[in-house]
Amino acid sequence: MSRPVPRAGRYVLRLLSLAAALGLWQVLTGLDVDLWLRFSQFPTVTEVAHAFADRLAGGDYWTDLTDSLTRIITGFLLAAVLGVAAGVLVARSRLAEDLLGPVLEVVRPIPAIALVPVAILLFPSNEQGIVFITFTAAFFPVLVSTRHAVRALTPVWEEAVRTMGGGRLRILGSVVLPGALPGIFGGLSVGIGVSWICVISAEMISGQYGVGYRTWQDYTIVNYPGVFVGMVTIGVLGWLTSTAVELLGRRLTRWLPRTSYDPGARPRAPRATAPAPPPQTAPVREGSVSEAEEARDEHLV
Repeated sequence: MSRPVPRAGRYVLRLLSLAAALGLWQVLTGLDVDLWLRFSQFPTVTEVAHAFADRLAGGDYWTDLTDSLTRIITGFLLAAVLGVAAGVLVARSRLAEDLLGPVLEVVRPIPAIALVPVAILLFPSNEQGIVFITFTAAFFPVLVSTRHAVRALTPVWEEAVRTMGGGRLRILGSVVLPGALPGIFGGLSVGIGVSWICVISAEMISGQYGVGYRTWQDYTIVNYPGVFVGMVTIGVLGWLTSTAVELLGRRLTRWLPRTSYDPGARPRAPRATAPAPPPQTAPVREGSVSEAEEARDEHLV
């Protein structure tokens, strides 16, 4: 049995894996390795680091960062509120499912980035259109996860609340939303990742500021280190926002039993339990067997 790795050791392993990936990148690009993949076209890690330092010293980088975060937060919060509300409504009401379900199922398979022309025609400014794309990207994962989580709830909980005199609002606040929280936050985690993909794409197409817009501009002027600066920025921002959503979900669902894998926990040996006594059976009388056989014979006749 392997010994559990301490928490500090786990962080060291993570840093080592990241350092190994960067070191491999530096070696392949520094030696201009061209086998099947053309690493000679890539900038080195040092070139990207210098470009990152130059970008941090300027004001445009922080303006782009602020604009992208504002768009993400606005669209994601709208999707979280409306997605949860629509998911609960569709899962709890047959009328809402009949009215909204067909429209939502037709629109859901359409990629959010394909709605960019619709956003340009529909909204008076590009800023509102980008927020709309971000909202659409996160809305459907939240909606679907909430709908499935609500439908999977045990009816016994709702019946218990009704027995104690609780109404619809009581059931919604004490049974439906708390019970569906794990599924809701699963949809939120997926939605925040999809939102970053779509907001960057929307900024590349119709934006004026933002990380995606700046990354595309660097590509058009063949500034490849700047392109990788934008990619690293997007990755770090996506990781931070996804981590924030997961931490919030864990805090709001602390009452749930944690059955996930815990590397720092030692397995517990099962407790020895005494064998259960054999069930007590009533003594069989001699006449009872013959009476049962006679009854069976009469039934067969």
